[in-house]
Amino acid sequence: MKCPYCSADSSHIRVIDTREVTDGIRRRRECDQCKQRFTTYERVASMNLLVVKRDGRREEFDREKLVKSMRTSCSKRAISAASIEAAAREIESALYAMNKSEVDYLQIGEMVMNQLRDIDDVAYVRFASVYRRFEDVTSMADEIQQLVERKRREQELKNQIPLPMADE
Repeated sequence: MKCPYCSADSSHIRVIDTREVTDGIRRRRECDQCKQRFTTYERVASMNLLVVKRDGRREEFDREKLVKSMRTSCSKRAISAASIEAAAREIESALYAMNKSEVDYLQIGEMVMNQLRDIDDVAYVRFASVYRRFEDVTSMADEIQQLVERKRREQELKNQIPLPMADE
């Protein structure tokens, strides 16, 4: 490892703090030469996961590509980077938990849409418009109408008064 500021080698870098995070280990480090501090994240190397693309090509799963597409959908929205990271972490964990060497792009797209639906409606529609390749305004309007209907049903369920239990 080299210092990202002065390129000093690992003999000049010391670990100040180590903490476990949900998907690995976070280490706070300090360079003895330039006195700059920086953070590194360590994750367990997992199996190679291939994504089967629309045209049949196979491409190695790239978490950063996933995060970038989610950030693009969430741009200019009041959405924290932490919530995007958490959603990406959840998707990545679910993909590896499937224990498959290949996963279809459709599965990943649906997972992203499910996460974005919970985060922000506009981000969801933005992602859906690219992912589902809407041919016209009508198909996009149908998707938005389904989203509105789903949100209405969820709100109805939240507003329902729970039934008393038989033993109460």
